[in-house]
Amino acid sequence: IPLSYFSGIGVASKHGILIKGSNYLEALRYVDTVVFDKTGTLTEGVFDVVKVKTAGVSQDELMKFAAIAEANSNHPIAKSILKPYNKSVDLNKIEKYEEIAAHGIKVKYENNTILAGNEKLMKANNIKFESNKEAGTVVYVAVDNKFIGYIVIADKIKKDSEKAIKDIKEQGIKQTVMLTGDNKEVATSVAKKLKLDKAFSNLLPNEKVDRIEELYVGRNEKEKIAFVGDGINDAPVLARVDVGIAMGGLGSDAAIEAADIVIMTDEPSKIAKGIQISKKTYKIVWQNIIFALGIKIIVMILGATGLASMWEAVFADVGVALIAVLNAMRIMK
Repeated sequence: IPLSYFSGIGVASKHGILIKGSNYLEALRYVDTVVFDKTGTLTEGVFDVVKVKTAGVSQDELMKFAAIAEANSNHPIAKSILKPYNKSVDLNKIEKYEEIAAHGIKVKYENNTILAGNEKLMKANNIKFESNKEAGTVVYVAVDNKFIGYIVIADKIKKDSEKAIKDIKEQGIKQTVMLTGDNKEVATSVAKKLKLDKAFSNLLPNEKVDRIEELYVGRNEKEKIAFVGDGINDAPVLARVDVGIAMGGLGSDAAIEAADIVIMTDEPSKIAKGIQISKKTYKIVWQNIIFALGIKIIVMILGATGLASMWEAVFADVGVALIAVLNAMRIMK
């Protein structure tokens, strides 16, 4: 039985799926709901600026203040803003830098307080701003509590995301859900393209956990939930669900540490492969159990009635073990 699980874990690793234990491989078989993060999981996490709208300043000034705010960040959105700005930012002039979870960034630069983030950041600081409902990630920028414009950034859906959802449903997954901190327009657009069953938008990290808790209502022990994510904000959810799956390439260290399974190639389609391997492993485990115990019981009965010789006993012990080993190796095909 352990060898069957070792084989399953081994063949999964050959496909770029690292499973941290046999219990997670077994739990994967019972998953009926798969929940996804959006950015970096279903989408590439590579953003491009598609629109710049100013309010009382020039486009260059807007991009300058946005770049200053994002200069210390490694987030894909920050990189997408710094790329078109294409100028160096003097980090020594940044007096104070603060990342506000699920809101944005606040910095102090040359006596100016710069805010760059989503609508929640603007509302939290009582700033009047021009709302945007386009399908994309919108970064609103304010300087000294005055709104100066916004930047629209678009992300691309991964090439195999659509295939991933299709393959997952073919493996018997009943429900696919997406949780994202992005606005409703972006979430609806992605969910529609990928044919997801549900999508929740504008979520803080703790609200993602709340949505997961809602999904658990009315479930029994054999109905498992898997969550797929890559960011540091996904770590609490990855730790909460039955099977946490992290993207190993783009994923943060915190997400990888909290996850039970790591996909090294960042391909969501590998999830279906993992489920397939889990089901095949489970099937072979039970074949070995039934075969081994069945043969031993038959030989014990024959031995008790005097019909079994030493050779039958040897086969029931060593022979059955060797056949079970060979059967376990079928997982690797």
